[in-house]
Amino acid sequence: MTIPTGEVSVMLGPSGTGKSVFLKSLIGLLRPERGSIVIDGTDILQCSAKELYEIRTLFGVLFQDGALFGSMNIYDNTAFPLREHTKKSESEIRKIVMEKLDVVGMPNDGHKFPGEISGGMRKRAGLARALVLDPKIILVDEPDSGLDPVRTAYLSQLLIDINAQIDATVLIVTHNINVVRTVPDNIGMLYRKRLVMFGPREVLLTSEEPAVKQFLNGRRIGPIGMSEEKDAATAAAEQAALDAGHADGGVDEIEGVPPQILVTPGMPVRQGVARRQARVRSILHTLPPAAQAAILEDLNNNPVGAEAPTVQLPRHCVEDQRGDGSAA
Repeated sequence: MTIPTGEVSVMLGPSGTGKSVFLKSLIGLLRPERGSIVIDGTDILQCSAKELYEIRTLFGVLFQDGALFGSMNIYDNTAFPLREHTKKSESEIRKIVMEKLDVVGMPNDGHKFPGEISGGMRKRAGLARALVLDPKIILVDEPDSGLDPVRTAYLSQLLIDINAQIDATVLIVTHNINVVRTVPDNIGMLYRKRLVMFGPREVLLTSEEPAVKQFLNGRRIGPIGMSEEKDAATAAAEQAALDAGHADGGVDEIEGVPPQILVTPGMPVRQGVARRQARVRSILHTLPPAAQAAILEDLNNNPVGAEAPTVQLPRHCVEDQRGDGSAA
């Protein structure tokens, strides 16, 4: 698979299919037994340790729990990559750190420690740290982990706005269906530790593949079971229960392609949108009919317009409901 440059992509799949392993392999924390991983023209499975160290500076990574150092305040956590990978002065570091904390809506929280802030704030602090080296590639592991649906929606909007501002390639690993359906330009799915599909979002969202439909609708009826692959006896028992009138765990059938999240008004135009539209036009004839129809509808409804003036990202801040007035 090839992840399109400057676009937002999502990799989804049941728990235990290798999504986090996939991310760790991309940055060289795990080494695959075979194959190749080419980043910016360099195969990281064949390069030297020094080259791998340099390649890693292209990445910004937001881990599931933020992965902040508990003994450091938010400012020092955010400054850590700059102190580790650059020779910038402390005055330069301070300017960059404060800029990134402002981007994620935490300009006045640098003195706080991870244990003193909410899960949503830790997530945003982790994102600020991921941005300080101006990465070309941003990896996001389970952005909704530990967050309620509202905070997840705000974080999703923030990721889209950041993509618009710095034109970085964004890869999100998740099993949150709302994120999958509304955020990315492209979607892939891992199942049985294999890549089922990867391509424009319309391909997966209109797919008739049983595992894909089951996953998108959160149902028990289908090939995915508690241990990922369901045996025939379990499948037969579940189908018999459904035929007898028992609900199978889902809600109304989710079909079609919902609108994708747009950038916040006043943000730069996402350059990835124009690249994506050109790319999908070139491969349109190779895609399933349902995906073709959805893509054509999107192209007709959302033509690429004139570029908007570039502005700084606003602070993205949501009041926490803990009652102390701090941000989530």
